[in-house]
Amino acid sequence: MNDFPSIPLLEHRPYDRVRELYLYLEPALMTAIRNEDIGEARRLINQVLVQIYSAGEERNDLLKGLLLELVVMMSRAAIEAGAEQSDALGMNFQFITRLATIDDDEQLAAWLKETLEHIMNTISKQRDFTPPLLITKALNFMRENIGNDISRDEVAQHAGISPSHFSRLLKERTGRSFTELLRQSRLDLASELLRDPELNLADIAITCGFCDQSYFTNVFHDVKGITPKQFRSALQQNEQEEQPEA
Repeated sequence: MNDFPSIPLLEHRPYDRVRELYLYLEPALMTAIRNEDIGEARRLINQVLVQIYSAGEERNDLLKGLLLELVVMMSRAAIEAGAEQSDALGMNFQFITRLATIDDDEQLAAWLKETLEHIMNTISKQRDFTPPLLITKALNFMRENIGNDISRDEVAQHAGISPSHFSRLLKERTGRSFTELLRQSRLDLASELLRDPELNLADIAITCGFCDQSYFTNVFHDVKGITPKQFRSALQQNEQEEQPEA
């Protein structure tokens, strides 16, 4: 079943028909590639191929330009999903050179499918490598929203990957689950804020995303072995000891 919405298109402009479909499918295709879902990526690519076939004899170099755009987009998704940038760039040059020589539907279909397979293989080669772009994007979002009640699914959606894939990447990269990493991030911020004697514990708790001061104190003590108040006192004592004598 074709999910492409019913949009009035000019039958004598095949390039526009293909581009309409391509723009509609691009977000889903990007997500499928990032998530290494080769089956879904193939299904979406096949929809593009069907529309290209419908162009018939009127297909021209504009369609090749559109396919180049599609390959660049897929390569970008591959890099974000962990593929080496050098592999993706080398692939682009190789496949783009071949595209210029293609002049029939069968070769075009084979070229597009082979390109997709190669892109997915570059991701698989780096299966144990955590994508720095996605992880950095997720961690930045967590830090920016540290005071809010954020979930794993929300952070994963912001990074553009599935929640399960996000959990796996975090575990591989940091050795921690999302909950553990979020808690540690909140405690790290709290430790910095405790250096300021003007901030009370209740305000620090809220700023760092803890529901109240009591819960903040319990979590802090469980992880660090001392209460926030004791931690602040120890900081102040160390600072006094480090001050030079007059």
